[in-house]
Amino acid sequence: MRVKMPKRIVVPILAIALVIVGSSFKSDYFEIAKQIEIFTTLFKELNMNYVDDTNPGELMDTAIKNMLDDLDPYTRFLNEQDVEAYKINNSGEYSGIGAMVRSYENKLLVIEPYQGYAADKAGLKAGDEIINIGGIAVSDFKDDATELLKGANNTSVEVTFKRQGKTQSTTVTREAIEIDAVPFYSMADDKTGYIVLTRFNAKASEQTKSALLDLKSQGMERLILDLRGNPGGLLSEAIKITNLFVPKGELIVTTKSKVKKFNREYRTRNNPVEVDIPLVVLVDGGSASASEIVSGGLQDLDRAVVVGARSFGKGLVQRPLKLTYGTQLKVTISRYYTPSGRCIQALDYWNRDEQGKATRNTKFQDFTTRNGRKVQDGGGVMPDIEIPELKSNALTKALQNNNLVFDYATQYYYQNTIDELEGFSFSDADFNAFKKHVQESDFNFETKTEKALREAIEGEDTALLGDEMTDRYQELMQQIKLEKIRAIDRYQEEIRKSLEDEIIKRYFYRDGLYRYYLNTDKAVKEAVSILKDTKGYTSILN
Repeated sequence: MRVKMPKRIVVPILAIALVIVGSSFKSDYFEIAKQIEIFTTLFKELNMNYVDDTNPGELMDTAIKNMLDDLDPYTRFLNEQDVEAYKINNSGEYSGIGAMVRSYENKLLVIEPYQGYAADKAGLKAGDEIINIGGIAVSDFKDDATELLKGANNTSVEVTFKRQGKTQSTTVTREAIEIDAVPFYSMADDKTGYIVLTRFNAKASEQTKSALLDLKSQGMERLILDLRGNPGGLLSEAIKITNLFVPKGELIVTTKSKVKKFNREYRTRNNPVEVDIPLVVLVDGGSASASEIVSGGLQDLDRAVVVGARSFGKGLVQRPLKLTYGTQLKVTISRYYTPSGRCIQALDYWNRDEQGKATRNTKFQDFTTRNGRKVQDGGGVMPDIEIPELKSNALTKALQNNNLVFDYATQYYYQNTIDELEGFSFSDADFNAFKKHVQESDFNFETKTEKALREAIEGEDTALLGDEMTDRYQELMQQIKLEKIRAIDRYQEEIRKSLEDEIIKRYFYRDGLYRYYLNTDKAVKEAVSILKDTKGYTSILN
């Protein structure tokens, strides 16, 4: 008999394991050995004597991953399958159906089929809920069901899915998938180039350089590098891409660690491709890690004007360390610092609040760029020019996290026909339809005010408040709920952008989205305007 281990059984193991990881490893080897021996003995006795059959591998995997949850979210245990996925992500190549598929509770959702790849050719669309893969029901599959979609080239799998309430099936033939780091580049006008860099995999610098050279041959004299939504990747690729625009020998990143061998300086090693070309870098709250190394480094060296919204704020460096049996520990080994000496890490995982959540840095130190401009640490890369529509807030994040934007785009796609990208227009009537969609949903978004009131009314002093105060509390909560709906109008520009982006991808894929940006995106238009104004561009950097 195989059972899922109750959490209370895992707790003793976690408690001991936490002590092991929490040890400083400086010189207290006896204490480490002691705790490992206790843990080993406990684990053996538990598996031998527990009333039901246990799965030692599953139990240990759960214990380790729960233990690491008390550290930062980037320190992770990678089992054999995780290691393979990690390699694929960094290499930019894998075999599969060619779609972004996200796993939720007991279901798989197609988020985005990649244009021209297997899923797209088989007719799968964003919003399709996959319910069966190769005869296996997704709801019955204990592990990550996306694994069922993977397989060798030219092998086929039957996929059953729900679309707009109807169940359909299709056969998908797996194929080799190449994940481009640069999915799009073009001339924004007769002299301004535009390159979109979406990830820092092993192909990133090579593809960026190739795009740069191609645009130069088309007459490019100034450049926009779009890093919005880029979550990062390989540090080495970030250095190489920065090196395309700055001279050989420039310090780009310094890493500092308690382990001496991880204290390093990373400098550019090659001759640049374009050391003088006017450059604007676009960032937003989804630009993290390697994206912040590039944007922060170019900002500190006064080599580019940064436009957009404050970046994510990940200033931690990870390294995979090999363990036994093909597993690895991806562990945070150091913090990184940009050329000015600032660390842009936004969250403090070592000083948590009463709920155990990482606290956000609120005290920032000032640093100076090469030309003496003021920049700050501790909260991501702050752009030189802000674009309000790119700023995130609690409401817009909640709308995205609750799939309301995604679900509305799916609904819109099946109710509207758009033949040409130039003919797309998201009207006020469409936005009102979205608001109605939100009101009719079970939108779950609790503000800080609501949380504080709820905790107060549910506390030990509730009996002292009386019925009148309780009724007033209910009235206030209802008023807050109405205000949240009104807030959709206050943040209309930010929400409109999210809706337009998601809808356009349904009809014209990502290529169409980036082409749409060239003519309508406010950040791109602002970047073009800055680059055309030579004196204004120079004054920002000086």
